[in-house]
Amino acid sequence: MSIEQNKETARRLYEELITLRRPELFEELIAEDAVDETIGGGRGREDFRTHVENVWATVEGVKATVTDSVAEGDRVVVFWRIEGVQRQPLFGVPASGRHFTGHSISTITFRDGQIVRYTVLPDRLGILQQIS
Repeated sequence: MSIEQNKETARRLYEELITLRRPELFEELIAEDAVDETIGGGRGREDFRTHVENVWATVEGVKATVTDSVAEGDRVVVFWRIEGVQRQPLFGVPASGRHFTGHSISTITFRDGQIVRYTVLPDRLGILQQIS
């Protein structure tokens, strides 16, 4: 797959799968043997699904927007924004009902057009300041 196709798949992860809640995209976008390093090395598409479903449960009205991306070879670095209302515990903070906006950087590795490795570095401090 081309670099541009990988960048497009990364955008779809955030803006279609997460924001538009399109679970039918899991099989298309995420490899069966994907590793989600965000959840402690979760293995497989089902662990990735659990991660995304947790986001849906925790952040009401979640909106994930890609603000920029850079790619080389089979990797895409995605700069993105998440916003919504905290409805479940997040980063150790009980549900607050507060709206927040956070910025994150993710590294996504692809194989044959599907995500095989995912890691994210969120701005935890910025989010905690808004929900605490």
